[in-house]
Amino acid sequence: FNSPYGACPDCGGLGTRMFFDEELVVPDGGLSIREGAIMPWAGRHSLHYFQTIDALAAHYQFDINTPFQELPAAIRRVLLHGSGDEQIRFYADRGGRRYFYTRPFEGVLNQLDRRYKETTSLHVRLDLSRYINLRDCPTCQGARLKRESLSVRVAGKNIHEVCEMPIRACLDFLTAIPLSAQEAQVTERVMKEIRQRLRFLIDVGMDYLSLARSSGSLSGGEGQRIRLATQIGSGLVGVLYVLDEPTVGLHQRDNVRLIATLKRLRDMGNTVLVVEHDQDMMMESDQIIDIGPGAGVHGGEVVFQGTPAEICASEVSLTGAYLSGRKTIAVPEKRRKVSGRFIVLEGAHEHNLKDVDIRIPVGLFTAVTGVSGSGKSTMVIETLYKALSRRLNQEKGGGGKVRRIRDLGGIERIILMNQQPIGRTPRSNPVTYTGVFSHIRDLFTGLPESRLRGYKPGRFSFNVKGGRCEACEGNGLIKIEMHFLPDVYVTCDVCHGHRFNRDTLEVRYKDRNIAEVLDMTVEQALLFFENIPPIRQKLQLLQDVGLGYIRLGQSATTLSGGEAQRIKLSRELGKRTNTSTLYVLDEPTIGLHFADIQKLLDVLMRLVGMGNTIVVIEHNLDVIKSADYIIDLGPEGGPGGGRIIASGTPEEVARVEGSYTGRFLREILPASGKRGDSSLFSAE
Repeated sequence: FNSPYGACPDCGGLGTRMFFDEELVVPDGGLSIREGAIMPWAGRHSLHYFQTIDALAAHYQFDINTPFQELPAAIRRVLLHGSGDEQIRFYADRGGRRYFYTRPFEGVLNQLDRRYKETTSLHVRLDLSRYINLRDCPTCQGARLKRESLSVRVAGKNIHEVCEMPIRACLDFLTAIPLSAQEAQVTERVMKEIRQRLRFLIDVGMDYLSLARSSGSLSGGEGQRIRLATQIGSGLVGVLYVLDEPTVGLHQRDNVRLIATLKRLRDMGNTVLVVEHDQDMMMESDQIIDIGPGAGVHGGEVVFQGTPAEICASEVSLTGAYLSGRKTIAVPEKRRKVSGRFIVLEGAHEHNLKDVDIRIPVGLFTAVTGVSGSGKSTMVIETLYKALSRRLNQEKGGGGKVRRIRDLGGIERIILMNQQPIGRTPRSNPVTYTGVFSHIRDLFTGLPESRLRGYKPGRFSFNVKGGRCEACEGNGLIKIEMHFLPDVYVTCDVCHGHRFNRDTLEVRYKDRNIAEVLDMTVEQALLFFENIPPIRQKLQLLQDVGLGYIRLGQSATTLSGGEAQRIKLSRELGKRTNTSTLYVLDEPTIGLHFADIQKLLDVLMRLVGMGNTIVVIEHNLDVIKSADYIIDLGPEGGPGGGRIIASGTPEEVARVEGSYTGRFLREILPASGKRGDSSLFSAE
């Protein structure tokens, strides 16, 4: 489809066409027109808009306060697609007089399409593009290829049908093709290559993907493992392979195959270096290099190097203490009980979800589990988060394909706590994000020296003119544009990275100026500001989430994803009216050590204890076993997933024979006895 000889002439080999999607225009049919069910009309307050709605309601005799999905199908069709040739009596008020005229109603979708084609404004096009979706090209039906190309078949299937199959099914199909002796001889080399490459993809846990899967839809871990499979197929020797957490997004079931693949690379004569926190990966390695002893300013040393058995016996390695079992993340002694309130979404059918009903218990810590590709992110991020964001946060956009949002369970807010940076420039840092800096500025403003000079809080801000260094505009760094290469930042040669001018730096509190305060770690600042409650309390929250080692003014661009996420959590903990909120986290343990996972769990439990609800997508068994409630998806990935296999407490899920997650939970949970009746337990 990348060649003009094979590409479909109508879609140019893309396989799709753009169209205005009814589900994006009316994402929540439970709302009425007055409540904003039709998104392009939501929030519009023009007189013409109200006159149009009034005329349509009068002509077709419907109530604009009725939920959109409960309106008659004929009326919904007119609203979206227009009245055709049927004339409707509209009116306009001008100069205190009402004028009547008749014309057909264009329909929301036709109106959007016309505006998109007629406008020359990029802003308008971007605004309208929120309601655009892709559908299969009507000529090639999404196959991307010409009819002539699709007419060539092997064992009854054309190339598009073969590439749409899950990789494991594709391998089974190609292996089972009946070949004559002559055909086997002709195809021997190419079939060997195909089978080998498919086997490599299966070995790294990618059997649920199809060969036609768009690369843009792959997660970071999936992309890394596909590149790994490519390297195995290359057959190179004498190569140093460096992998950064290849187990991201992998279920424990698939870890075994990934580890075997890495060992095969080693056995071919290569060196494999893996940055990893996964216990199975560490215990199967030949050598472990443990960096520490702490994080940030407390780290940077090689604490231990040796075999897994040797690190387990080491008294100086914190990692060894967890690997040996001397330290553990304990199973909670008591789990919270379901209050009877649930967030209920009926008929979720986004991507591979099989029309499932999502029931999230309110006020509990819920873990969503399942093998890779089983539909966890689709259910939680693409469906639950997007559907509730439109309802609670008034956000616009697609996704969240559900038949009905039946119950919100009293939830008032929904927040996605991801590992995205807290800022994308050196100007962003932990104290500005958490609000500590405003208190520090007020403190410096109240000093006698500042009052004598007439300094205001803005004097101690590097975001406004006055007290900052104007050579670098308060960044402390100068950006050098490299055009075709990434920008380079160098330390400002005027302020030497201090961000402030000389006059501002002359004001001191306890013999420290504002730049020296920003250079303190959280631990140091806690002692320094121990008598200033507003500052101490916010800094204590950063300490509680395990970030005592970061510097107050540390650039956001130097923080890891896990550090950024914990800074966001500390800010949420500091909010006074923080209840009835649903927090959604997608694999928060990525990049976290055992000790950091314990701190993360402590923070999540505090948020739940404040009256909030937490939903976590996770593969880490320490997090899963600590949850109050589990929703396990599967049984397999891709087309074989999208169903709820089990739900309930970790002990109840552990007793479900068809659950891969349950199988691993049985190994780490105390004996839970026979499966009994429970109102929480359900299986499909």
